Amino acid sequence: MDYNTALSDDLVVRRRRLQKEMQKSGIDACILTTSVNVFYMVGGVYNGYYYLPASGEPTHFIKRTIDFHLDNVIHIRKPEQIVEELRKARINVPSKILLEVDALSLTDANRLISSLNLNLPDISNASVLLRKLRSVKSEFELQQVRLCAARHVEVYEQIPSIYKEGMTDLDLQFAIEFLMRKHGSLGIFRSYGANMDIYMGSLLVGENAESPSPFDFALGGKGGSPILPLGACGEKIKHGDTIMVDMAGNYSPWMTDMTRVFSVGKISDLAYKAHAVSGEIHQHIISVAKNGTACADLYNMALEIVSRNGLSDYFMGTKLQAKFIGHGVGLEINEPPVLAPRSKELLLTNTVFALEPKFVIPEVGAVGYENTYLVKDEGLENLTVFDENIIDLC
Repeated sequence: MDYNTALSDDLVVRRRRLQKEMQKSGIDACILTTSVNVFYMVGGVYNGYYYLPASGEPTHFIKRTIDFHLDNVIHIRKPEQIVEELRKARINVPSKILLEVDALSLTDANRLISSLNLNLPDISNASVLLRKLRSVKSEFELQQVRLCAARHVEVYEQIPSIYKEGMTDLDLQFAIEFLMRKHGSLGIFRSYGANMDIYMGSLLVGENAESPSPFDFALGGKGGSPILPLGACGEKIKHGDTIMVDMAGNYSPWMTDMTRVFSVGKISDLAYKAHAVSGEIHQHIISVAKNGTACADLYNMALEIVSRNGLSDYFMGTKLQAKFIGHGVGLEINEPPVLAPRSKELLLTNTVFALEPKFVIPEVGAVGYENTYLVKDEGLENLTVFDENIIDLC
């Protein structure tokens, strides 16, 4: 089956899943406007509003011309026209609605709410429901994830061949980014929430791994500019450093996440031990995780392994320690579920998540690796199969 046919069938299933949830909650309609949710429901992106009633076909209220076909398109200039057009089409104006209230600006949300003559109790958060639905992938989506994972691995396999003595961390990152683009990377990747600015990923060398960042990623780094204080900072790579490569896998709309560690010569015994403990955490979680496993339990299992090995001071950072070890991956790099101590989420069949137990060793750098896993009824499948050992570049 070709891509367009498979996508068309998948879009019908997505719409039915969303409408089923709306009907269960007594919601009359849903309005989506963010690119990621419009793409999920349509298979493309437009500037406007995707309107889906609890039963029936969607209407596309579009502000700018598009170059792909959609049924039920109505061209508008402003959101206040939505109600007018619904009435013209003899579609009931909703009294209870889903809106992306955490993604819209206050001005845009108020315009929609006012034009629909709604009160706050009549509005539910569409983002929460859409992220929940998107977290469980269809077979079509999983095919796209696998395609992305394969290209992700192809790029990482070539990293040793592009490293040159005397490089700065930025030199190496630029070379990796070039490889990524040559292999089909879309470039900037999507993330959810504030304080998630990043370009094509993070590369951390040596002591820079200890630098905290205001952005909500597992580890920090000073970055190359005060406007983007994250990751590589322009310092020369030297003997005894580790190089943690956490570059995005966005070779299809459905992403993967993978981290590997390289070194310039031998590093400290403590760093090798910590990397081995990261592997122990992966193997333990692989042995127990399956459909229905509580994400908080997995985090606590990891913490117990870290503590037993006397590495708590280095786990997920030193000056600032992240309080999660994994996250869902999909159309955004940080989807549900989150493997964190207070998580109420469970792993579900066909969820895709990244597991990243990492350590920062002073004067050496970051160690530990990250894989993207697919949850199956009986366990996990590693989608990012590549050498997990520390690879010496000398």
